[in-house]
Amino acid sequence: MPKAYASTVLHAPASDVWAVIRDFNALPAWHPGVKDSEIEDGRAADQVGAVRSFHLQDGAHLRERLLAFSDPDMAMTYNFEKTPFDVQNYRATLRLTPVTDGDRCFAEWWTTFDCDVAKIDEWIETFAGAVFKGGLDALKARFGG
Repeated sequence: MPKAYASTVLHAPASDVWAVIRDFNALPAWHPGVKDSEIEDGRAADQVGAVRSFHLQDGAHLRERLLAFSDPDMAMTYNFEKTPFDVQNYRATLRLTPVTDGDRCFAEWWTTFDCDVAKIDEWIETFAGAVFKGGLDALKARFGG
């Protein structure tokens, strides 16, 4: 199963960054690739089982389900319910870890997935480069890094 991974160090306390990203519906507020988002069925944005329905800037529509959420661990895991991407079994985690030297935090975002063998490198680059790095770069611009 392929894995796409991106990470960075942000120059802000993990709790400050978590306050921005913990809302499963807040992607448009911090990720430049996301145009809009809504949580379906009136669930809370931090409730396991919540589904966010959102559009990318190019108009693509996705639905993702929150599978695990932890404030103490500052982590969330989600999957694709609907995607225009030709991948299966997509499961992603976004996690923050405090760095005690200088009150910074380590941010990491990864996914595992299945796809056609010939497209593994393409999807790794898309998820690690465009999606995850794009989001982490936006957080670096906001918080420093």
